[in-house]
Amino acid sequence: MQYANLGAAGIQVSRICLGTMTYGSSQWRPWVLDEDASRPLIKQAIEAGINFFDTADMYSLGASEEVLGRALKDFGPRREQLVIATKVFYPMGDGPDHRGLSRKHILAAIDDSLRRLGTDYVDLYQIHRFDPETPIEETLEALHHVVRAGKARHLGASSMPVWQFAKMLFTASAHGWTRFITMQNHYNLIYREEEREMIPFCLDQGIGVIPWSPLARGLLAGRQRPKTTRAATDAYGQQLYGEQVSESDARVINRLEALAGEAGVPPAQLALAWLLHKRSVVAPIVGASKAYHLKDALGALEIELDSEMLGKLEELYLPHAVAGI
Repeated sequence: MQYANLGAAGIQVSRICLGTMTYGSSQWRPWVLDEDASRPLIKQAIEAGINFFDTADMYSLGASEEVLGRALKDFGPRREQLVIATKVFYPMGDGPDHRGLSRKHILAAIDDSLRRLGTDYVDLYQIHRFDPETPIEETLEALHHVVRAGKARHLGASSMPVWQFAKMLFTASAHGWTRFITMQNHYNLIYREEEREMIPFCLDQGIGVIPWSPLARGLLAGRQRPKTTRAATDAYGQQLYGEQVSESDARVINRLEALAGEAGVPPAQLALAWLLHKRSVVAPIVGASKAYHLKDALGALEIELDSEMLGKLEELYLPHAVAGI
């Protein structure tokens, strides 16, 4: 396993992060694995040297955190050797205060997440989205309180426009509050709009990039429209990539598959290797519902890409409309 610093912080994480949206309860989404099916994959990741695990309170409405917490306790090394990340923002109940980034919700949500995960602290506490209805000063002070209370070691953010992220970083610095050290954003071979502003900004500010959807919901895994339960029921994936693969995306995918065939590696490995060669990227967040998904992800760490290969992978990309976040 390879490890790297998480942004400008000293904490070391595996260069593959296991995303756990796929684990929890099939009652939440039909493609989610229940606990018995999830545990072997978490164990496989631990045995491979992965120490970085990403979840969120809203995944399976808390069940993902519970499944991950129990598996890490049963299979994992000591707590101090693990890096656990979770998120807050999306609704976790029917009331108006069970959502967003208000002080009330953040302070309740962190305690709920810690209880479900079975731990005293998380290493990375992330805002899942920007909350336009709450003053950012309220959000940032509440997050700073979470860190000062020892319930989180570091803070991170997820997809938002750069101006919002910059405003939050500036405000935190101005008040002496804890700054974000990571940006979890949408970034892969067929969605590279983050290269315009967000990624240069993160490089300038020492922010580690941990991309979600690194394989574009399976489109970069060698099947342009996967015939899976998730593909058939994933409305958000269809919003991101369309009900049909666009001609421009298809050209990129075909090029990826051709180059992967020439190299004798699965397309998923090559797509992840491309991300791992980006200076801004610390660790792609990889979801795995089958053992070979993890095997492909781990194999990407061994692939060396020269400038010619990087150019071939990138040259057919055409600008996209900014995806809804």
